Amino acid sequence: MHTDTNIILTHEQIQHKIKRIAYQIYETNINEEEIVIAGIAENGYIFAKRLKEILENISDINVILCEVTMDKKSPHNTVQTSISDNIYTNKSIVLADDVLNSGTALVYGVKHFLEVPLTRFKTAVLVNRNHKKYPIKADFKGISLSTSLHEHVEVSFGSKDSAILK
Repeated sequence: MHTDTNIILTHEQIQHKIKRIAYQIYETNINEEEIVIAGIAENGYIFAKRLKEILENISDINVILCEVTMDKKSPHNTVQTSISDNIYTNKSIVLADDVLNSGTALVYGVKHFLEVPLTRFKTAVLVNRNHKKYPIKADFKGISLSTSLHEHVEVSFGSKDSAILK
């Protein structure tokens, strides 16, 4: 069976979108001294690291990086973070992932962080698929796509980033 693939974002477009999202995060948190960027492992964490690098270059905000891990097939009670909850208590958090598909990873990530008081909570995705099964939205997004349920979006980070629709 032949599968068509379409590049939806090139390396340069991804760099531009990440930079734009970083500026939006900065504008939203301009009065904060410290924020947490929490990336959902694997690609969400890479996305979060890139946001952190740009935020540190464009602002004086101290950015704490956090990796969020979970069993994406069965996320209930499997969410863990690389930093303890006392570090992000009463802070502004941005939860980042590469692609918002069904919303499962984001909604369980949000649930985990809402166990402690926060000053602000936002979500950021590079690609928003518009096929959510949970009522969650991306506050910051690189691109929104209306795709069929049978299509798959794959983001590859590396020396030549790309986002491909299969």
